[in-house]
Amino acid sequence: MNELKFYDKFLATGFFSGYSPFAPGTMGALVATVIWIIASIYVPDQTALQALTLGVAMVFTLMSIEPINRLEKVWGEDPSKVVVDEMVGVWICLAVCPQTTLFSTTYWLYTAMAFALFRLFDIWKPFGIRKMESIKGGWGVMMDDILAGVYGSMVIMLCRLLGLGL
Repeated sequence: MNELKFYDKFLATGFFSGYSPFAPGTMGALVATVIWIIASIYVPDQTALQALTLGVAMVFTLMSIEPINRLEKVWGEDPSKVVVDEMVGVWICLAVCPQTTLFSTTYWLYTAMAFALFRLFDIWKPFGIRKMESIKGGWGVMMDDILAGVYGSMVIMLCRLLGLGL
């Protein structure tokens, strides 16, 4: 039997949030949102926060492919415990949220909108998202959530362009 590595489980399960008995994907997205909120407090400006968020999403994507491939051999195809894909997807949505003060209604509105839109697109899987699931292995696990994050980002950018929530 294949022995699972601590690193693979730690990363792929979103720091073990994927072990949640209730809605593991939502828990992974929630953990990622909390990490982003903390980062948004300490990162000095919008451009830096966007670069950091997208950079972390890219690094987590690239670091997760092989661990997911190894875990799928033991846990089966696209196991529910693997939630790093949800983390990456919600970070993509959060990257386009306006950075304002933590006490701003706008901040919380867009943060909640990013979380909700990502989960909506991830669960509903419209506009080719479901097709991404046909890609095998770690890339397939990641790509549907990346695309859900991109679609959520597009909605957020449209809302910002139209001045909604400001």
